[in-house]
Order: sequence, then structure tokens, then C-alpha cells
Amino acid sequence: MMNKKKLTAFVIMILGLSLLFLITLGEEEEPANGFAAHRVVAHAMGGINGYTYTNALDAFVANYEQGTRVFETDLLLTTDQELVARHEWTGNMSRLLGQLEVLPAAKQGTVLSYAEFMDSPILGIYSPLDMDRILDLMVAYPDAYIVTDTKELEPELVTRQFEIIVQAAERRDPSLLERIVPQIYSRDMLDMVNKVHVFPEVIYTLYQSQDSDEAVIEFAKETGVDITMPAARAEKGFVKKLKEAGARIYVHTLNDEKEIMKLARLGVDGFYTDFVSEDDIGSIRGM
Repeated sequence: MMNKKKLTAFVIMILGLSLLFLITLGEEEEPANGFAAHRVVAHAMGGINGYTYTNALDAFVANYEQGTRVFETDLLLTTDQELVARHEWTGNMSRLLGQLEVLPAAKQGTVLSYAEFMDSPILGIYSPLDMDRILDLMVAYPDAYIVTDTKELEPELVTRQFEIIVQAAERRDPSLLERIVPQIYSRDMLDMVNKVHVFPEVIYTLYQSQDSDEAVIEFAKETGVDITMPAARAEKGFVKKLKEAGARIYVHTLNDEKEIMKLARLGVDGFYTDFVSEDDIGSIRGM
């Protein structure tokens, strides 16, 4: 039979282990907050009425009302060096945006001026956005985040784009920069962006990258960037090593809820999507 001293020591040990277990459990279950709390990134401001790539004010509002709080937007420079929300300057994009009758034929596959862009309704009814109007939305919706898709790789153009973003935010409210998440296309681009402004969150997108998995993992470990990639590259081992390096992992662009659930089970944290909202993802079984 256990004597009193041994019994007391045993009880203390059990209590200590129980306390340690509770502390560890609490740490594991602590919910993410801020940008990291959200699993959906609305691609090109999200789809609207079945249409994609609009980057329109109306798409932002429609998807916000469905619970989405993180919005990726394409950003390009106009001929007069203004930053506007457009995916590409091609005739096909003018067709997709229903602007063939709005724009003269000679303008349908070329870079537009700021006035030409802003005076061209999207699909006849939706409102185009420039950087100032995107910031207006961020002021009006103070829990919304913007992920930039600026596309340019040349240092001079990268610098110009982010100078416009930073200067526009500083004129209005510098704290808005805390809710802007640059998307970079190469490891070198991180230094280009940081020379303009050091943002709290950065996402390295791999769709243009030739980096090996090992190089991406090491870069994430060294810099703290998050990673987004095409779904085909999100293999279990790669995802696991990235998470061990401290990165959040996103995939793009998915609209199939079964595929989202499958990748979530592999450890993927978030999804760029046109038509799946943050509210939808909360109701997907297994998420």
C-alpha cells in the first residue's frame, strides 16, 4: 500500500501533468486572428453573377456580404501611370468584361489611359476600381484585406506600383497598409517591395517561379512569407515541410468544394476562389 508521502508526490505529479496538458491543448487550439483567421481569398475581387475577373467594386461588395474578408485584386498601370484593377490589357479581356462596344476597336487590346479605363463600365453595369477606390472600400469595410496581384517583374515597375500603393494609403490612413498583403513572384521581388515598405504579411506565389521545393521551403523559413501555388503542386510532403517552416499555404484558383476539402485535409490553410465564400467554407464538411 502506498504511504502518505508517496501518495502526495503521485498526486502532485498527476496534477502537474494535467496542467501541462491543458496548457499545450490551449496553445494548439488558440484561434488565428487578423489576416490568418480567413481561409478564402476572393480571386479578382470574387465572382459575381457567374462572371469572373471583373475586379469590380460590385464584386467586392457581393462577396463581402457572403462573409469573405480577403480580396485578391489585379493591379496594372495605365498609360498615364495610374494603378487600376485590371487583369490584363488584351482584346480577350475586353470581350470577357463586355467592353467591345464601349471601347473603340483600336483600344480593345492595348493599355488604356486612366480616363478610358474608369469610363468603361464592366459588363455594362459594374464599376471599375482604381487604387484610391480600393482604399475607400478598405476604409468603409475595416475588417477587409487586399492581396495584390501586380504581375510586373521589372524592378522599376515593381517599385512604381508599390510606391503608388504606399503613397495612396499614407495620404488617407497609413494603418491601411497593415491590411494590404503583397503577392510576390520571385524571391528577389521581396527586397524590391521591402525597399518601398515592409508589409506585415507577404505571399510568395509559385505559378511563375522556377524554384525547387527545397528553395521555396528555405525561403519561407528565412523570411516568414506565406506561399500560394497551383493545386497540382500542393503535394502532401511539400505542404508538410512548408508548414514546418512556419508558412501558411494557399492554393489557387479552386471552385470545387470537394477539392477544397481534400486539400484542407492535407494541411492547406486557404484557397483562392471565384465562387466559394468564407461562409460556404465554414459549412463544408470536414473543414
